[in-house]
Amino acid sequence: MFRSVEMSLIALYVMTVAVIVGSVYGVYEALGIHRWDVIAFMALVAGFGMGKIVSKVAMEPLREYMDHLDRFSKETLHELNLPINTITVNLSMLRKTNEDEKSIKRLDRIEMATMMLKERYNELDYLIKKQTRRESIEPFDLKDLLEERLSFLKPLYPNAKWETEAQRCMVVLDRMGLAKVIDNLVDNGVKYSCSAALIFISLQDNKLIIRDEGCGMDEMTLVRIFDQYYQSDATMAGYGIGLGLVKRYCDRYDIGLHVRSGINEGTSITLEFNRGKNGK
Repeated sequence: MFRSVEMSLIALYVMTVAVIVGSVYGVYEALGIHRWDVIAFMALVAGFGMGKIVSKVAMEPLREYMDHLDRFSKETLHELNLPINTITVNLSMLRKTNEDEKSIKRLDRIEMATMMLKERYNELDYLIKKQTRRESIEPFDLKDLLEERLSFLKPLYPNAKWETEAQRCMVVLDRMGLAKVIDNLVDNGVKYSCSAALIFISLQDNKLIIRDEGCGMDEMTLVRIFDQYYQSDATMAGYGIGLGLVKRYCDRYDIGLHVRSGINEGTSITLEFNRGKNGK
């Protein structure tokens, strides 16, 4: 599809140049008008008209493609909801009829996998709404959100150790987006730590600090950590987009983002809220 659009644009560009040159020649020679202000005006009108045609030809296939992608995403999201709910309902029924330890452990693993599917569902729903600029800006207590995310994340990392201290912190932000930010930062802290990771989380004086005692980063890595698809360790799972999303979110809502790290000294990331419009 895009190949044909490219060829159409090349053809239209050539036609546009030909029309403008022909218009100038026609005004200058055929009509005998030698005033360059009139010639320039006629060339501008011809260029504007051809530009409208070019933009329509260029944008129409792209618009159709985006509309199709949007419909497909929404339909897929809707279809995902049914199997997730089915698993949840049947899981609840199975818990009533299975009481032996092995069965309970299996059911716990299924429940954890279902929770992860629900999280991916919520993230897809959030991203689709964000594409249409329907962000849900609302007041909420950051401490409540942090506790909610940790109650979900801690079971995913049973070997990690946690130290948390949190005060109340009211903000007015995109709640779902901030949840994704917290998830990304905690996930990185665990992922780049040893098997018994220690994650320290502090929410004090409108600052959220997430610190690990992992491998840390050198100065060259720190410069590039927010680049999309960049990974300091290619053996780690993921696509290197998490910190890029964090940076864009913080820029969008004027949240201070500070990173301190050193080789074998761990990494500390601070989010500073209420600097400007956020929280107001």
